[in-house]
Amino acid sequence: MGDDKKVFNLSQVSEHNTREDCWLIINGKVYDVTKFLEDHPGGDEVLLSGTGKDATDDFEDVGHSDSAREMMDQFYVGEIDSSTIPKKSTYKAPKQPHYNQDKTSEFIVKLLQFLVPLAILGLAVGIRFYTKSA
Repeated sequence: MGDDKKVFNLSQVSEHNTREDCWLIINGKVYDVTKFLEDHPGGDEVLLSGTGKDATDDFEDVGHSDSAREMMDQFYVGEIDSSTIPKKSTYKAPKQPHYNQDKTSEFIVKLLQFLVPLAILGLAVGIRFYTKSA
């Protein structure tokens, strides 16, 4: 790698997306992996699927060896202009209402509020019929 670093934007790198001309962006660097397609242990489709975007996460998720990382130097063609790569968004959970962990006691209170008056009414009606028939 020389001192004169060639800087590419995302659209320039994205143009190199075929088996005959395949470039990848990994860790802010641009690599021409065309000659490595046939030799890649994961197959050429893996490399081709990384074109047109920042393939850093794909590369890191696999867990490449130190020798694989050293091999990348021979495919280096330049740097990527980071301002042309879309920012990654982070997942934000939707706002949810406060969760009452004691829902069971709340349910029991509501059930009793319904059943106690009903029981009193039933008891009153039962006493009335019992005293009339006696």
